[in-house]
Amino acid sequence: MTVSSTEEQVLAESSAIIGQAPLQAVLFDVDGTLCDSDPLHYYAFREMLLEIGFNGGKPIDEDFFIRNIGGRHNDDIAAVLFPDDIPRGLKLTEDKEAMFRKLASEQLAAIDGLYKLKQWIEDRGLKRAAVTNAPRENAELMISMLGLSDFFQAVILGSECKHAKPHPEPYLKALEVLDASKEHTIIFEDSVSGIKAGVAAGMPVIGLTTRNPEDLLMQAKPAMLIKNYADPKLWAALEELDKKSARD
Repeated sequence: MTVSSTEEQVLAESSAIIGQAPLQAVLFDVDGTLCDSDPLHYYAFREMLLEIGFNGGKPIDEDFFIRNIGGRHNDDIAAVLFPDDIPRGLKLTEDKEAMFRKLASEQLAAIDGLYKLKQWIEDRGLKRAAVTNAPRENAELMISMLGLSDFFQAVILGSECKHAKPHPEPYLKALEVLDASKEHTIIFEDSVSGIKAGVAAGMPVIGLTTRNPEDLLMQAKPAMLIKNYADPKLWAALEELDKKSARD
């Protein structure tokens, strides 16, 4: 049978994912990975920073948000925004989270194809956890609004680990809680910080190009980039993973 160049490319990109067969667990980031929440975070940060005259009274742009804020823990964000006054930065991020929760409660939508993937995971009895740098109140709100409270068997927070992402500790803690092996687990992430954490933890990471530029994400070395969970590249990889699992 002749294999097309497209099929060869998909197999090459998904080799690290297929190599995790038989799969035991799937780990997900939350913001930007389960739902397209970054525009809400960006809006909240932009408005609150503008109100206090940050950046000379000029609103931050999306590039600034992507490179300095997106995917980071609030402690790190505070240090970036107010390196000389961390308490002020932490207070701002706390107020911003309250604004985000109000926005999210009104306009939060799942990433395309998420529920199809959820069904695929449930059908195979795989373990699953959410691993996030978001505050618990935010994470639980988003997971609940997406109808995933009963889906996740654990929610691991960066703030409840000694180190948050991009350190691998949150993902390693998820493996420990789920009693899963890194040799049989895959991760879904959307940020440079998150992808770096997953890769450092020794697992293949499937990156979503929800908001962050592909070239930026590729610097973190994901196994594959997909547009969303309906992406044919993802399902081709999962089909091959199933085949290998059946053979093994």
